[in-house]
Amino acid sequence: MPHDAEKHIKSILSILPEKPGCYQYFDEKGSIIYVGKAKNLKKRVSSYFNKIHDSKKTNVLVKQIRDIKYIVVDSEEDALLLENNLIKEYRPRYNVLLKDDKTYASIVVKNEYFPRVFKTRNIVKDGSKYYGPYSSGYTAKLMLQMLKDLYPIRTCNYPLTPESIQQRRYKVCLQYHIKRCKGPCEGLQDLKEYNQNIMEVKEILKGNITLISKHLLEQMQLLSEELRFEEAQVVKEKYDIIENYRSKSTVVTPTLHNIDVFSIAELDRSAFINYMHIGNGAVVQAYTFEYKKRLDESKEELLALGIAEMRTRFKSNAKEIIIPFDIDLEMGNIIFTIPQRGDKKKLLELSEMNVKQFKVDRLKQAEKLNPEQRNTRLLKEIQEALQLEKLPARIECFDNSNIQGSDAVAACVVFIMGKPAKKEYRKYIIKTVVGPDDYSSMKEVVRRRYQRAIEEGNPLPDLIITDGGKGQMEVVRSVIEDELGLKIPIAGLAKDRKHRTSELLYGFPPVSIGLVQQSPLFRLLEQMQNEVHRFAITFHKEKRSKRQVASELDQIKGIGEKTKILLLQHYKSVKRIKDANIADLQNLIGEKKAKLLVEGLNKDEKE
Repeated sequence: MPHDAEKHIKSILSILPEKPGCYQYFDEKGSIIYVGKAKNLKKRVSSYFNKIHDSKKTNVLVKQIRDIKYIVVDSEEDALLLENNLIKEYRPRYNVLLKDDKTYASIVVKNEYFPRVFKTRNIVKDGSKYYGPYSSGYTAKLMLQMLKDLYPIRTCNYPLTPESIQQRRYKVCLQYHIKRCKGPCEGLQDLKEYNQNIMEVKEILKGNITLISKHLLEQMQLLSEELRFEEAQVVKEKYDIIENYRSKSTVVTPTLHNIDVFSIAELDRSAFINYMHIGNGAVVQAYTFEYKKRLDESKEELLALGIAEMRTRFKSNAKEIIIPFDIDLEMGNIIFTIPQRGDKKKLLELSEMNVKQFKVDRLKQAEKLNPEQRNTRLLKEIQEALQLEKLPARIECFDNSNIQGSDAVAACVVFIMGKPAKKEYRKYIIKTVVGPDDYSSMKEVVRRRYQRAIEEGNPLPDLIITDGGKGQMEVVRSVIEDELGLKIPIAGLAKDRKHRTSELLYGFPPVSIGLVQQSPLFRLLEQMQNEVHRFAITFHKEKRSKRQVASELDQIKGIGEKTKILLLQHYKSVKRIKDANIADLQNLIGEKKAKLLVEGLNKDEKE
């Protein structure tokens, strides 16, 4: 930082008040690069300049600061709301980025003669009542449909007045004839009755469904006692609609009312926050959104910012907020609750379930656009499960194959960033081991591979996986660590009695690492195990097949390599060569060689 700028910053720091407020950092161009809030402006802002921060990005931010401005407010709650508004207005480079900042649907009860009720995204200050906003247009549509089923509210755009109705300027429409409207435009419905319906609509939109349900029940019983059964049936139909809606929406006891619930989940540079508003035990509003981190913001800071954003956006006046952990935030008379049991705990768990699902869905969307991201995530899961120092970008797997010690071979397959790197696959013929000794065979192969890698400077793996249990792991460890002095993590993939991948072993002594069956991580490890097994078996079959062919044709004098290939290409097997007509053999390889071939094969049969 230039000397003049440093002097200017120090002069500002010296006069900062010890009060709550918001501060803004500016770069040399005069652009806002960061906005923050503080309980104590002097302590908070000074902390940026009196030490080296753990976060590299924070240190970069500090180097770019050329000016500081601040706004003093009455409380921390005001500071939080102001910070949120300033971030949304200026979108500073180093502040979290709100990924979703759109306008939401509300339901309006218009301030007019015979009020209309409809969905809107435009707020007009004309005395109308707005309810919501709703996190999805579909939710608002469902609510409107229920209201229309309950009450015959007009849907026309006629500018009704007492004069226009008296003069009969307008005519009833189709809604009147299908009994969805009672025709107030022609004076066929009394204003008092209509406004009674509108009052009940407002109560439902406030979330006071229980109150309306109780009122309808009492009205239905009264009509029944007066033997007005047809009118009672109409009220009963309304009651059933309300109860059906209430039973589907109620999550916990209806005594829990006007409560906000928040939860958070993090993924790399993103944070997802779920918001739910509870009214009469039901989820009245629910929404999940994403913040993109710019610095190393803590989850406490992000959750506080999310609370300010959602309560402002959805115009919540709830006096209790349920959260998953303690945050350093005071908001007037609002109570913060971290529930441990009971109905409030159920609400928090519901919110957490939703935010985790949102995180998974976003992950799947990203992986569809960038398939490599999926493999990176799975490798990170392996890294976390095994507590590896670095991402296992290069994984090498080993397997042996033999039948009672004959034709013993081994194979190594390589996976780079979770994908098979087939050009890196290697086959090994066991040279120093006699008989069926898998441990000694594994020792030989691992020794040969990594001795050569050291001598030639070839890349070493970030993780070695053996196809086998504890014994194979110990054999590999003895070569890698004791003989070659290398430090490479070693894991083992064990199979069950049905020869299926069952568990991942790691550590010395080996411990089983829990694997969720058929999870993406399980399937990746299973793919690795199946691939190395397939590669080893294929090589073993090739070697055994060559040996079996060589034992009969290669020992016949006068039959060279070219003649043998010609015969096998034509007849496909030694058995067919034996069964072939002598004349056909002579046409194919000549009279002299045909005679030597027949004599040689007959000799083998006699022996």
